[in-house]
Amino acid sequence: MKTAVAPETLQALQSLDTCTVANAIETFGVRLRNEGYADSSMRCLTGCDSPVVGHAVTARIRCSSPPVTGGAFVDRTDWWDHLLTIPGPRIVVIEDVDEKPGGGAFIGEVHAAILQALGCVAAITNGSVRDLPAITRSGFRLFANHVSVSHAYVHVVEFGGPVKIGGLEVKPGDLLHADAHGVLSVPSDIAAAIPQAATVIIERERRVLDLCKAGNVTVQRLRDAVHGIFN
Repeated sequence: MKTAVAPETLQALQSLDTCTVANAIETFGVRLRNEGYADSSMRCLTGCDSPVVGHAVTARIRCSSPPVTGGAFVDRTDWWDHLLTIPGPRIVVIEDVDEKPGGGAFIGEVHAAILQALGCVAAITNGSVRDLPAITRSGFRLFANHVSVSHAYVHVVEFGGPVKIGGLEVKPGDLLHADAHGVLSVPSDIAAAIPQAATVIIERERRVLDLCKAGNVTVQRLRDAVHGIFN
């Protein structure tokens, strides 16, 4: 299990949008620029006025087929105990492993309330969610690829292992940063240095923006201003 990121670092990261954090990570050269984030299938569906940051709690679900006996699967609550072993704040990452994900919603109003009470700030899934107006009012964030009116036969099949959502592999304890732009994995070993790197990037971008708004712009002045931003 990875070491929890310090609260002051989490707070600093939460003040930055995900695009700026992604730009800052690039300056450390720790991974390729086309790695470390989920694709556009992961969309924020419950209000994205500010980013969320937290440590990943992982689970896998199925929802397409009924059980062999009985009308529904028995609700598993043992994964809540595992959830509490992950440092807070927590972001639940749920991989729907059905052949066609999204047939039923695992997270609705009740499950969101339970997760929020257990120190979770968001959930991310390649499957479905529902009860969007109520969850939006609660402040809990949902990032998903589908919505559904029903939970169908949804049930947890395993938890605590690596999952893959939107092309991004997530392991328990991974640090995640998410907002209206998508979901980003933040390398924990450089997390504390990212806010300062972001400050440098923001200042460079501000100079370009100020130049564009000032009028009488020349191509050479633009070239000078953007030097170092796009490479």
